[in-house]
Amino acid sequence: MQDISIVIINYNTARYTLECVDSVIKFTDTSLSYEIVVVDNNSKPEDFLHLKENFPTHAHVSLHRSVINTGFGGGNMFGAQFTNGKYILFLNNDAMLQNDCLSILHSYMEANPKVGVTTAQNYDEHNKHVISFDHDKGIRKLLLGRSFLEKNWATQFPKRKKEYTEPVSVNFVNGAFMFFRREVFEKVGGFDTNIFLYFEEMDICFRMRQLGYTSVLVPEAKILHYQGVSTGVSKAISKEGMLSHIYVIKKNYSYAKYIFIRVYYCLSFLIKPKKWFMLSLVWKGAHLSKSLKQQQQIRF
Repeated sequence: MQDISIVIINYNTARYTLECVDSVIKFTDTSLSYEIVVVDNNSKPEDFLHLKENFPTHAHVSLHRSVINTGFGGGNMFGAQFTNGKYILFLNNDAMLQNDCLSILHSYMEANPKVGVTTAQNYDEHNKHVISFDHDKGIRKLLLGRSFLEKNWATQFPKRKKEYTEPVSVNFVNGAFMFFRREVFEKVGGFDTNIFLYFEEMDICFRMRQLGYTSVLVPEAKILHYQGVSTGVSKAISKEGMLSHIYVIKKNYSYAKYIFIRVYYCLSFLIKPKKWFMLSLVWKGAHLSKSLKQQQQIRF
């Protein structure tokens, strides 16, 4: 068994994937045993060819291609089947290690058995600190806003924009870097593959919390996270985020909360013309049948 398994998804961004793999090899102490599993999530043929032709030849680095784009959770679950590490890191291909994150988090998790997942402190390509975790997107957050929650319930809702120097427990960690205790990841069933994109972190960290495991930012570990590379921004992506959010609320919380949040969005979208394109979606229940996942086609 390896100490750590790293799963990285590539989707039409081979250049970043290769840089990401290099950063893991460059910064990870050789005293740790680790493996890197790269999943090509059905990229365009030219991107996959670039990835394959320039892929590292190390024995502990492997490449696997899916014949269909299964999204974030599905791609990571596909990759997880090829791993055997005591810990498993799901690493965005646009997130580059800046120090020996794996050793830092391995030591922290070994010393803190009730921590289910940790993350590193995030910086952008200009070395500016960016958000590394978030608060559950429930009724209080929607009605009161993040700033109010952080000011009045600081323990439950630590400041997201603060650059930390000590570990801090959070609702859920950034999906760009999720360092799991494997036994806990397996106990909760891994990522929910019904979700194509977004809110996978909120969902899985909520399920871990129900079993008594916490999510922690360990700021000593640091990564560079290029912003918006992996998905970009569009109306389709915005709709996908809304579908995922509504699904996670309905799945994990009371039916009354699910209805309240749907009504809240419908009323707020009415007075926001830029959001009208999502009004019908939420009014009809934001069903996963409308997900981009249903539009994927097999490509060998």
